[in-house]
Amino acid sequence: MARSVNDRLQDETIAHGLYVTRYGTGVAKRMVALLNRMDTDLTAKLLVLLDGKLADTYSARRLSSLLAGVRDLNQQAYEPVNTALARELTRYVEYEAVYQLDLFSSVIPQQILKHVPLQSIAPEQVYAGAVAQPFQGRLLKEWGKKLESDRLDKITNAVRSGFLQGETVEQIVKRVAGTPLRNREDGVINTARRDLAVVTRTAVNHMAATARQEFAKANSDIVKAKQWSSTLDTHTSQWCIIRDRKLYTLDGKPLGHVVPYLRGPGKIHFCCRSGEILITKSWEELQLPPDELSNATRASMDGQVPAHTSYAEWLVRQPYARQEQVLGVTRAMMLRDGKITVPEMFNDAGEFLTLDELRRVDASAFEG
Repeated sequence: MARSVNDRLQDETIAHGLYVTRYGTGVAKRMVALLNRMDTDLTAKLLVLLDGKLADTYSARRLSSLLAGVRDLNQQAYEPVNTALARELTRYVEYEAVYQLDLFSSVIPQQILKHVPLQSIAPEQVYAGAVAQPFQGRLLKEWGKKLESDRLDKITNAVRSGFLQGETVEQIVKRVAGTPLRNREDGVINTARRDLAVVTRTAVNHMAATARQEFAKANSDIVKAKQWSSTLDTHTSQWCIIRDRKLYTLDGKPLGHVVPYLRGPGKIHFCCRSGEILITKSWEELQLPPDELSNATRASMDGQVPAHTSYAEWLVRQPYARQEQVLGVTRAMMLRDGKITVPEMFNDAGEFLTLDELRRVDASAFEG
């Protein structure tokens, strides 16, 4: 039996959400790698800056002057990171705006679209709207300043403490940057790497959610509601658990319940993996003439909310090519052959996609 438009939108939304999560992880890794490269330069410059400076000959005023140089080094490290992240997010929004249009164009019958054409959204407007909306209390540019400021405090406190305790220059630099033996994780700036990764992944989700919301508003003639879709596992937040499968109007008002939308899926908390399924109207709600629609079109455009599906159920019914994309060749073959179940093997930790890879895996869903 042919699946309805809303059922297919549910399947593609779950798949796309998984790929976007991996893409966000990949972006975060690249931003941290860039910061690490800049930190190598920072460590060398910090050695030069502190060389020959002795704690017992330094007054508070001279120490403050020295720390001003540290501030400049820290700023130089973050400038290319902030620039690279803004460039990456701009490219991603350009893709996401097109993806939403391609998705709906591929699943909604042409007999419907002839009467109710889809409206595209301008990527530059989506990006402008996203950067003008705060996520987790700050705008994107403010997060860049916050990350830089927080790390500066850690570096200056480490340098000041080192001087007051009579440490050598080498000891102070190790206190700041960490040691190779421990993969630099013992340095005070290691926390800044984790913070950058969290903000980056959250920013990607923020952009995705904004593009989805703008597309829904632009196509309110055919989209009637939004259904929250949470990734339910041991990492799911309490905010997303209670909202899973809940329906909302396009402007975020609860439908049939009282749980508030707040900032919405992808924005409600740091690194939110939740998405939302855009629910289309039925051909009757669209007031289309039945004699101009085939039986198959009318059946597929029924306007019904998709039945609840677990992640395992979703993955099992996907074509083998998608199972391979999600699980890898070996695990996909084991799943197909019935040798293992999804809960027994699935874990996407550490896996990520580039934007080109995201584009390819999404495009494969529209083929045929």
